[in-house]
Amino acid sequence: MEVLRVRRHQLKHINQSIISITMKSFVAIILFAAAVLADNAPYRPAPYKPASYKEPSYDEPPKYEYQYAVADQYAGVDFNQNEARDGYATTGEYRVVLPDGRTQIVTYNTADAYSGNVADVRYEGEAQYPEEKPSYKPAPKYAPKYAPAPSYQ
Repeated sequence: MEVLRVRRHQLKHINQSIISITMKSFVAIILFAAAVLADNAPYRPAPYKPASYKEPSYDEPPKYEYQYAVADQYAGVDFNQNEARDGYATTGEYRVVLPDGRTQIVTYNTADAYSGNVADVRYEGEAQYPEEKPSYKPAPKYAPKYAPAPSYQ
């Protein structure tokens, strides 16, 4: 009889644990579903568009022009570019100072949908390859003073 009472107490405890776990799982699922459904709430602000903003018309052919240049003697950087586009024809040029001292000039006069990018590449200056003179001279290596002399057999 005592054994049955202990078994009933154990079963009751197990049933309460299962019910507790089930309830916790149910609450977790409900909270997760609420979070997923709340993601569609209208809390995001509308995109900012000032009153003077005019949406561009993409029906017109593009027209622009720009230019830029970078010259940094300390870093050894020197290049520039300019480009203009009217409709589907693009013209422009860019220059780059190469490591050998020459300037590479690329000019594209007709870059359009029919003939592609037709570029004229030319170089100014003479390529120079100065002799490299390392500024670091490693110290000479000395043999240990008391090293045994090699013996050969």
